[in-house]
Amino acid sequence: MRLTSLLLLLFFPVVFFPNARFAPSPDAAYRYIRIGNPKDARTIPAFGIALMGGGSDLDEAFRWLCNKGHGGDFLVLRAAGDDEYNAYVDGLCKQNSIATLIIPSVEAAKDPKAADIIRHAEVIFIAGGDQARYVNFWRGTPVQDALNAHTAAGKPIGGTSAGLAVLGEFVYAALGDAPDDADLASANVLPNPYHARVTLVRDFLKTPGLQNVITDTHFTKRDRMGRSLVFLARIMQDGWSKSPREVAVDEKSAVLVDENGKADIIGAGRGAYLIHPTQAPAVCSPNRLFTISNISVYHAGSGAHFDLRAWRGEGGNAYSLSVEHGVIHNTQPGGAVY
Repeated sequence: MRLTSLLLLLFFPVVFFPNARFAPSPDAAYRYIRIGNPKDARTIPAFGIALMGGGSDLDEAFRWLCNKGHGGDFLVLRAAGDDEYNAYVDGLCKQNSIATLIIPSVEAAKDPKAADIIRHAEVIFIAGGDQARYVNFWRGTPVQDALNAHTAAGKPIGGTSAGLAVLGEFVYAALGDAPDDADLASANVLPNPYHARVTLVRDFLKTPGLQNVITDTHFTKRDRMGRSLVFLARIMQDGWSKSPREVAVDEKSAVLVDENGKADIIGAGRGAYLIHPTQAPAVCSPNRLFTISNISVYHAGSGAHFDLRAWRGEGGNAYSLSVEHGVIHNTQPGGAVY
């Protein structure tokens, strides 16, 4: 064996899988693992957005995404992790191919081959993890451009947990967090809506139907209502939008949005909360107790429907919230926050 080949094997070990295709060169910073047909399909996908709230993966949501791809090439995007989604998706629905592309750095995202892989996919799913990596590594690179071209072309996209968190026009990017930091909690931000860890960005992705929207995940499981209300208030206070909206999805739940903005809520979790502040915050400034009134909330449980364009639902429950001096109140007597 030649010395150069031996060195490559030592420093870039390759594990072989049946029908798998890997990154095309040993010095590529990304990883690409593919099963199925090594040749790309040519199908005409239908647009849709699968917003998954985290926790256990929902088979129904993945089958829905597969159906939108019409048998094309299904691509999972990650910034870390491995290819376990390949076998999972393959067990649910047969596609031309199922692949995982791991883009763990800015350098990897600048590789034109990574963007080319994205451009050839019919369906894209962004896995969970750390949304700060997605924003830090992919923003301003060909990967960001390829993702926006994907949805602009009417191709479906989905995400869970951190992968869902980056799909809206506005994103809680968690840029100040270390990987082992505690979750940013409502209790951190209600006393101070300008807490240093409230790091919001905009225009990372331009997903049709999610303009003027911020998304959140693990919603009731991690008691995120307070921080979501702060995020919306900050978007208004900082002049990004006068009337932003939020799609907040609970664990084990998903919101499946079609090309007309009509959404079905599925799963065993508590569904989704569609949140819309109707007036500017009364108090939203550093180190002052947050205060805002007339927050419109629509709780859409499993089986309910919601029209994102008209911003109205069917089969759910509408109510209003207010925050007074950092404490959330349901405006209905005896009503709960969730």
